[in-house]
Amino acid sequence: MKIIVPMAGRGSRLRPHSLTVPKPLIPVAGQPIVHRLVKDIAKVLKQPIEEIAFVLGDPAWFGDEVVSSLEDLAKNLGAKASIYRQDKPLGTGHAIMCAKPSLSGPAVIAYADTLIRAEFDLDPTADSVIWTKQVENPEAYGVVKLNESNEIIELVEKPETFVSDQAVIGIYYFKDVAVLKGKLQEILDENIMNGGEYQINDGIKRMMAEGNVFKTGTVDEWMDCGNKAITIETNERMLGFLKADGDEQLVSSSAKLDNATIIEPCFIGENVILKDSTIGPYVSIGNNSVIENSSVKNSLIQTNTTIKNANLDDAMIGNHVKYDGNYTSISIGDYSVLE
Repeated sequence: MKIIVPMAGRGSRLRPHSLTVPKPLIPVAGQPIVHRLVKDIAKVLKQPIEEIAFVLGDPAWFGDEVVSSLEDLAKNLGAKASIYRQDKPLGTGHAIMCAKPSLSGPAVIAYADTLIRAEFDLDPTADSVIWTKQVENPEAYGVVKLNESNEIIELVEKPETFVSDQAVIGIYYFKDVAVLKGKLQEILDENIMNGGEYQINDGIKRMMAEGNVFKTGTVDEWMDCGNKAITIETNERMLGFLKADGDEQLVSSSAKLDNATIIEPCFIGENVILKDSTIGPYVSIGNNSVIENSSVKNSLIQTNTTIKNANLDDAMIGNHVKYDGNYTSISIGDYSVLE
């Protein structure tokens, strides 16, 4: 089994946090989004992963440090890491085709801006499985249309009338991904674009037209990381799941508490210092950060950051930040928000 992960986009909706860190590498509950996603997919598949192919953007943005972290991720799952580049943002289909040498055999394709919780077996009768989540407002999503045999016969984008309540979440399984590769090559050769981009859906529609059987794999939880508010909500939900699972140590043994209280669940990274503060619930704090004389809840704070004299709720703060709630002098860069 292979996993193909297109992650070339910078994530403009998550600015300013994605100005210096690619969105898929922004940590949620202590781990980068893409790391959690790939691990959760591997857990669902319940079979060895031989290769993980990452499609990255500009090397100036996705540099050596990013490549190294992804290679380590693959190695820890017993897989080979393959690194490809998408030099132009020409859509989902184009991004997949940038990994053309890896497009053979059984594979999962997953876009790295979402997190899941799922437990199901892949249908052996299906040529492909499109992972979906039941939603209350399907008109806001791309959804699947099913026949009486519960086979997917159409993909419908934001239907005005009810088609189904199964929203497409951007994760796909192909029994032989080479079939999709062939259809996407046709799309590229014929220069078929939607919205100025080459789309995976156009390849999938051609597979359906030729009789390939598509089924759904329904996830229990689907958590987006599209913007600041949703990412904080996802951090909260993930911390709750991790606390219930009990599989991860959420508070590092190297964290130092001085007259500080942690209200679980929280993630507290290595060498974090908490002094005269109340932290939690639902807070993630990255390595080497310092929180002093503050109250922080429902927030995500990254690494090497110092927070003093603050009362934070629903906050998202990046790396190497110095914030004093009693500030008299301030320097704020592009896209920053204080509310």
